[in-house]
Amino acid sequence: MDPILVIVVIAAYFCLLLLISYLTSRGETSDSETFFTANRQSPWYLVAFGMIGASLSGVTFISIPGEVGSTGFSYFQVVMGYMVGYFVIGSVLLPLYYRLNLISIYGYLEQRFGFWSYKTGAFYFLISRIVGAAFRLFLVAGVLQLAVFDAWELPFWVTVAVTIGLIWLYTFKGGIKTIVYTDTLQTAFMLLAVCISIYLISEELSMGMEGMLQTVQQSEYSKMFFWNFDGANYFWKQFIAGAFIAIVMTGLDQDMMQKNLTCRSLGDAQKNMFWFSSVLLVVNLFFLCLGALLYIYIGEKGIAMPERTDNLYPMLALDHFPLIAGVLFLLGIIAAAYSSADSALTALTTSFCVDFLEFRKKPDEGKKKIRTMVHIGFSIILFLVILAFNSLNDKSVISQLFKAAGFTYGPLLGLFAFGLFTRRQITDRWAPLVCFLTPLIAFGLDFWSEELFGGFKFGFFILLVNGVLTFVGLWLISRPATTLEGALTWYDRHKVAPETAAKEVPAS
Repeated sequence: MDPILVIVVIAAYFCLLLLISYLTSRGETSDSETFFTANRQSPWYLVAFGMIGASLSGVTFISIPGEVGSTGFSYFQVVMGYMVGYFVIGSVLLPLYYRLNLISIYGYLEQRFGFWSYKTGAFYFLISRIVGAAFRLFLVAGVLQLAVFDAWELPFWVTVAVTIGLIWLYTFKGGIKTIVYTDTLQTAFMLLAVCISIYLISEELSMGMEGMLQTVQQSEYSKMFFWNFDGANYFWKQFIAGAFIAIVMTGLDQDMMQKNLTCRSLGDAQKNMFWFSSVLLVVNLFFLCLGALLYIYIGEKGIAMPERTDNLYPMLALDHFPLIAGVLFLLGIIAAAYSSADSALTALTTSFCVDFLEFRKKPDEGKKKIRTMVHIGFSIILFLVILAFNSLNDKSVISQLFKAAGFTYGPLLGLFAFGLFTRRQITDRWAPLVCFLTPLIAFGLDFWSEELFGGFKFGFFILLVNGVLTFVGLWLISRPATTLEGALTWYDRHKVAPETAAKEVPAS
């Protein structure tokens, strides 16, 4: 593709995003309530549709089709587990967050355990989301480098700076209110790109819809279920891990939950979650089918496989498919990456302002300036992390992302599970130590698993192991809650009279 054409497409796309940003923030005072919660007026169906793009991201758009060549459709086992996780989010976590009227979901940890647990949970979110957003933005920056900046011999850091700068421009004012609408647009572009790519490949290979489905089904790539217990893609490992990945990377993640908390009511948020999860199942199957078709296509055409599987789809779309496919691919990958990265930047700003700067306790004067500076600060951090990742990366991004999540989200899983499913009270000041040690232990178990457990590989299952280790560690620093402690906790959560609270202490 001509680099000038790429620039025109990108410029037109971002003009559209900036227009949406202007329209959604017009007439608003851009106060913190609008930026953090969209005044809790978002239509649930827009949130549900936009969350599809945010959940999939550039990682799904590029890495999952590329991974089909080596792992087949095994990723669908993880996606099936997602459905269980989303049910838990809709039926357990969302009612909790709405009942406590939270802006940052980690405020629950302060009410349940205390100051240090609260700060530890928020800190792990910041680390997790910075790493995850950096991986996703790395993908789209790499595509832009290939399509535009290599032709002009500009360095990779310029691509990254432009990418992050554009995100900052359309999110700094409207925050989450803008993102609910831009994510809807970006999800539409992403799904359109995938559907058109599938259609063009079927036309190029002279397949109808029925023939295409048969070809994919009969190919070596379509194997979906794996039953080798020692393998990293063993069904029950991936299914259970998928459930917990959904819980921690959606239900315990400020980024994803902040969108849900902009809905008008708990009922709307639950409708959003259940519809979103159903559609996501089908969309992931489309991505896997696309991956199989990409490998079938290069086999039929005699095209050399790129060195990294993540480059397969970009290479074909930009160099071998018709021009319309290349344009739509660019729009799709940009939309996929930005639909998750823009909300991540806003969520990082929200969590830091609410959880660490304690915005709710500060006067309104000066809040906007502080929020803007925090927004800029996290943009710079993402820029630096992407550059570091570019210098170190040597594996598929999808594997890197979920391995990182297994270690950084594990303590969050343990903290929330302990709070929700026990009555015990921990020694709060020891919580940071437990949450620091357990990921290190989990990393050691994962690194030496084959030697320690006779060839067994944890794979995505390491997330659950990490969460269980954190749960056990918290149990060791805990004691049974007294009636008075339970009453005080109930009083703090619901602001009822202490004598009433003492009569009905909840389970957690």
